Amino acid sequence: MVELILFTLAGIALYFTADWVLRWLERARGRPFAYRQVVYFVIILVLALGLFRLINYVQTGT
Repeated sequence: MVELILFTLAGIALYFTADWVLRWLERARGRPFAYRQVVYFVIILVLALGLFRLINYVQTGT
């Protein structure tokens, strides 16, 4: 049950963090990306892989 809550909170955090990063990149670039969905997917994928690896490390120590 705790893992379900942890991964749900992680997903919510990933969603908002990836959105913030995408908006920040677009602001720095000065215009929106042509394939915004693809850029968002890459951002959230990288963040998710890193976060889930961190969660696994904290839970198991490996």
